[in-house]
Amino acid sequence: MFTFSKRTNHSPKPKYAIALGLALIAATSSACLSTSTSAEAGQPVAKTPTFTAEVWADNWFALYINGKKVGEDSVPITTERSFNSETITFTASYPITIGLMAKDYTENASGLEYIGTARQQIGDGGIIAQVRDNKTGKTITVTNGSWQALVLSKAPLNPSCVTSSNPTVDCKSSTITAPADWSKSGASTKGWTNATVYTPEQVGVKEGYEMINWNPAAKLVWGSDLELDNTVLLRTSVKAP
Repeated sequence: MFTFSKRTNHSPKPKYAIALGLALIAATSSACLSTSTSAEAGQPVAKTPTFTAEVWADNWFALYINGKKVGEDSVPITTERSFNSETITFTASYPITIGLMAKDYTENASGLEYIGTARQQIGDGGIIAQVRDNKTGKTITVTNGSWQALVLSKAPLNPSCVTSSNPTVDCKSSTITAPADWSKSGASTKGWTNATVYTPEQVGVKEGYEMINWNPAAKLVWGSDLELDNTVLLRTSVKAP
C-alpha cells in the first residue's frame, strides 16, 4: 500500500507584485515628507524689527547700525547754514550697536569758516538723536553722556590764529583716521571717552531742531570741546528689551 504525504504548495509571488508594494511604500514616504516640508514652509517667518532714528546735527552726520551706514544728512556739509533734522528708518536685530559720525563745517584743516571775510571764525558743533522701536513705539536709546566719543579732527590747536590772514599756514590741527569697524559690536574702546553733554543754548540750536518732539532724556552731545572738535565719532549699544 502506498502512503501519500500531504504537501502544501506555496506559489512564489509574481515579481510585479513586489515592485508594486515597494512603489506604494516609497509613495507613502514621499507624501509624508512632502506634508512635513509644506508644514514647515507654512510657518510664519519672523520679521526683522524696524526702527526710526531722529537726528539733528550742526552741521552734518552719518548714521551706522551694526557697522553698516543706513543714512546720512541730506544737506551737504558745504551748504552754508546746513541746519536740519532727519528721520531715518532701518531694520536691525538686537543687540544693536549705533554709531554716529558727526562733523562741524570747516573750510579746511585750519578749523575756521568764512575765511577771508569779516565773519572769519571758529565754528561749533553739536548733535542730538533718539531711536524708536516701531513695533512697541518705545524709545530704545537717546544721545547722552553715556555714549562713547572719539575725536578724529581737532583744529585750530592755537585758537589765536582765528585773526590770521593766512590761517591755512598759521592754524595748527590734529587728525587721526577712524578705527576699522568702529561702529561694529565689540570694537576697541582704546582712546574713546564719554561724550560731553551741552545745552541748546551752548550749541545755539537752529533750523530743524524744534521740528522733532525730543524725549526729555535726549541730550545734545559732542567731544570735550564744542568749538575745536570738528569731526567726532559717537556710539552706543542697545541690548534686547
